[in-house]
Amino acid sequence: MKPLQTYPRFVSIEGGEGAGKSTVINALRSVLEAQGERVVSTREPGGTPLAEMIRDLLLDPAHEPATPETETLLMFAARAQHVRETIVPSLESGAWVLCDRFTDSSYAYQGAGRGVDAAFIATLERDCVGIVPALTFLLDIDVAAGRARMHSRGGAPDRIERERDEFFQRVRAGFLHRAEADPRRFRVIDAAQPMDVVAAAALSALEAYRA
Repeated sequence: MKPLQTYPRFVSIEGGEGAGKSTVINALRSVLEAQGERVVSTREPGGTPLAEMIRDLLLDPAHEPATPETETLLMFAARAQHVRETIVPSLESGAWVLCDRFTDSSYAYQGAGRGVDAAFIATLERDCVGIVPALTFLLDIDVAAGRARMHSRGGAPDRIERERDEFFQRVRAGFLHRAEADPRRFRVIDAAQPMDVVAAAALSALEAYRA
């Protein structure tokens, strides 16, 4: 079985709704760029024109609801395009890639949340994606607190954001299980803290990783 390839400058930021991923990505990007590094910030699902179209199919509540298997396959279709067209070329050019969600989100949302077999997700990861981040920040927050923070930002929730708390409890447990199983890659940060504290913790962990 071909192992997943790791790129030292590939960093993913994971977490549930309202965890503050965008704030952390912006802080990491600002520091890296101030140090003269090239940085590509991207997101999942999305990151290329085609993948963004798939994102609309997945998240727009006006569309026909996707079955768990359909949702998983669409996520990986977008991810395969994203990896080939954006992530790997950026990494091979020497840039840092900061990705808002990656395959860990599929294990958490489609796996733990929807009940899709983890072995099926692992097969898609190996055959369609082929890479894994070298460093993953998991911004962990209580479901109720995270959703309250999300609602305070306003805007209409997308199809996944409309799920019930029980779904997001399973998602959170799925993320924590992933982090426990791979402590060398994951840095778990308490995202219930003020966002400047969360961002500072991520920056400190990034500097320790680069040392």
